[in-house]
Amino acid sequence: MSTTPPPHRHVALLFPGQGSQYVRMAAGLHQYDPCFTGAFDEALGLMGADAERLREAWLDERPGASVDDVDTAQPLLFAVEYALGRMLLGWGVRPAAMIGHSAGELVAAVLADVISLPDAARMVRERVTYLRDIPAGGMLAVVASAQELRPRLTGDVAIAAVNAGRQTMLAGTTAHLTAVAGALRAEGFTVLPVPATLPFHSPAMEPAVRAARAAFATVRLDAPRIPIRSGYTGQPLTPDVARSADYWARQLADTVQFGPALDGLLGSGDFLLIEAGPGQNLTTLARRHRAVRRGGSAATALLPARPGTPEDDRAAVTAVAALLRAEGQAQVPAWEAA
Repeated sequence: MSTTPPPHRHVALLFPGQGSQYVRMAAGLHQYDPCFTGAFDEALGLMGADAERLREAWLDERPGASVDDVDTAQPLLFAVEYALGRMLLGWGVRPAAMIGHSAGELVAAVLADVISLPDAARMVRERVTYLRDIPAGGMLAVVASAQELRPRLTGDVAIAAVNAGRQTMLAGTTAHLTAVAGALRAEGFTVLPVPATLPFHSPAMEPAVRAARAAFATVRLDAPRIPIRSGYTGQPLTPDVARSADYWARQLADTVQFGPALDGLLGSGDFLLIEAGPGQNLTTLARRHRAVRRGGSAATALLPARPGTPEDDRAAVTAVAALLRAEGQAQVPAWEAA
């Protein structure tokens, strides 16, 4: 197998939309990269009266300071991922495609001009209010296929995400999810908890879907100007679907089809996949894909795998900038870490 990467691959951006435990990452880029700083401040400024509280939570390095609650995590994840995407576009990168995992697809939609930034920020703010009435629950990662798991699900537990052939996430309210997790472990399945306090992508989210549908019906939705591979259908996001309020609202309850979306994208050509969000969860999944293992496509991340110092954030971004220049993106500046 050749170890020399083919030049001039298409660039595709991946937006995770999850990872509240890592959301303080990228703080090292604020007041350092102008594109990131301007975009982050703009997005956060649209969060209304919560903007200053959110900024303090993002910059607070105290071990006891929590950002896990949805009131904090959801807006910060949106602002960080939007700023990372704008930073790449500010470098002159013109992605051939984008994939968003869960809430990450709303970030992709803003960058592709499907929805304006102010409208998207309002949808994030309103979503936080809907989620306050959802019963407590959680999510699990299971090493099994969705087909294996469906007959074993009880109560309101559902397939939350299909990330790969045998990388599946489940979600449900606390008692039902605990029962399913115990039964799966008893059968020998590997079951790992995912940091989440709500049953995202399960039937328990239906009340939030109804509220979100009414909210999305009040905003302008357009065809994407940058191709988006839907994380819910696995197919390219068509103009009709992009303009559907129901499509965006149902993302709270419907299954994320990241694995099929990635399959479809990498089946269409060779790509350099760049994860633009906290952590490297999507990068890890992408590196296991056969197209990446063969060397035709590659996957990297703008941020480290775990929280670290501001210098770690800058070093990771510097490495991606160098890789982009090596891939033929000559317009990317020589980003230097301090």
